[in-house]
Amino acid sequence: MPDMTAAGRFLRRRAADVLVLLVSIMFVCFIVQIFWRYVLNNPLGWTEEVIITSWLWTVLWGAAFIISEAEEIRFDIIYSNIPESVRRVFTIVTGFALIAAYGISFPAAYRYVSFMKVERSAYLHVPINILYSVFVIFSVACIVRYACLVVRAFRGAKSPETDPAKVAD
Repeated sequence: MPDMTAAGRFLRRRAADVLVLLVSIMFVCFIVQIFWRYVLNNPLGWTEEVIITSWLWTVLWGAAFIISEAEEIRFDIIYSNIPESVRRVFTIVTGFALIAAYGISFPAAYRYVSFMKVERSAYLHVPINILYSVFVIFSVACIVRYACLVVRAFRGAKSPETDPAKVAD
C-alpha cells in the first residue's frame, strides 16, 4: 500500500506477525494431535479447540488487517473495465452499504459476544467471549476501512487496481 505512513506499515507488519504466530500455533497443535492420536493412541481434545480458535482468529484478523483492498474479491471482469469515475461511485455505494451492514449488526454482535462470557470452552475452559472477541475487532476494522475508502473516493482518489496482471505484491 503506497499511501501508508511509516506507522501504518509498522502496524501492518505487527498484524502479520500475529498471523504468523496463529498459523504456527495451529501447525504445532496439529502435529501434537497427530502424534498423540496415531502414535500414542490417545487423542487430545484441547488441540482441536486451539486449532479451531486459531483458524477463526487467523481468518478474521487477516481479513481485518492484512488483506489489502486490491486483494479483496470483486467482479473484476466488470470492475476493471469501467471508467474510474464509475468505480468511485461503486466504491461509495458499496462502502456505505457495508458500513451500514456492519454498523447495524455491531450492537447485536457485541451483545452476543459479551453475553458468551457465561460459557466456557470444553477443554481449555476459556470464556467463549474471549475466543469470539475477534469478530468485534473485525467488525470495527471493517467499518473504519470502508469509511476511509468512502472518504478517499469522495476526495477523488484513484480506486484500487484490480487487474490481476497489474496488481503488484
